[in-house]
Amino acid sequence: MMSKKGQSMSINVIIVAALALIVLVVLVVIFTGRTGSFLSGVEKSGDARLAELKVGYRTCHPTATAESNFQSSYGSATSTEAKENLAANFKDEISRCKGSSVDKASCESNGCKWS
Repeated sequence: MMSKKGQSMSINVIIVAALALIVLVVLVVIFTGRTGSFLSGVEKSGDARLAELKVGYRTCHPTATAESNFQSSYGSATSTEAKENLAANFKDEISRCKGSSVDKASCESNGCKWS
């Protein structure tokens, strides 16, 4: 005869494993949902700061790549000091482009965009 104790043990293990799997799935859903909203907030922060800096643009200004790099770096910066350093560096880039705003050729030869 088979012992019922061995059978009930494996049923208990299956039940506990199923519950653990359900809990893990719920945690993953919650975590990924919150990560998405966090990243969305981070992107908005970089967008707002870039919009402030774009006010100083003239016909010769930083390229879209430079803007994109600034946005992503600014959004992922963890301290206020790091964000201010990034903003200062981008302001320097804007000033460099302003200095090249004599004509389209000199602007683009310095790695800036003419518009």
